[in-house]
Amino acid sequence: MNTTKFFIGGIAGGVVYFLLGYLAYGVLLANYMHSFVPGVDRSMDTLVYWALIVGNLSFGFAISYAVNHAGASVTSGLATGFVIGFLFSAGFDFTMYATSHSISLHQVAADVAAFTVISAIAGAVVGAISRPRVASAAIA
Repeated sequence: MNTTKFFIGGIAGGVVYFLLGYLAYGVLLANYMHSFVPGVDRSMDTLVYWALIVGNLSFGFAISYAVNHAGASVTSGLATGFVIGFLFSAGFDFTMYATSHSISLHQVAADVAAFTVISAIAGAVVGAISRPRVASAAIA
C-alpha cells in the first residue's frame, strides 16, 4: 500500500465525512433525529469540534485503508465504502438500540441509510484520489 495515498485519502475521506455528515445530520435529518429523544444531542454551539474532527478523520482513514487495500478505483471505493459503512453503522446502531433508550428503531434505519451513503461517497473520493495512474503514451 502506498503510504502517501493512504494519508491523502484518509484526510480527503475525513473531510467528506465531515461535510456530508453536517449536510445529512445537521441539516437534512436534524429535526427528524431530534424528535425521538429530545435533549440527547448537543446544539451546534456546544459541539466538541476537536472530537468531531478526530472521529471524522478516523472514519476517513478506515475507508482509505480498506479502499487502498482492496485496489483503489472510484468503483471499488464506492463499493468498499458502501459495505464498510453499512456494516459498521448497522453494528453500532443496532447495538445502541438493544442496550439503551437513546435511539429508536426509526433512527437506526435513518442513520444506517445516511451513514452508508456518506461512506460510499467517501470511498469513491478516496478511490479517485488513490487509484493508480496510467502513464500516457508519448506522442511521437
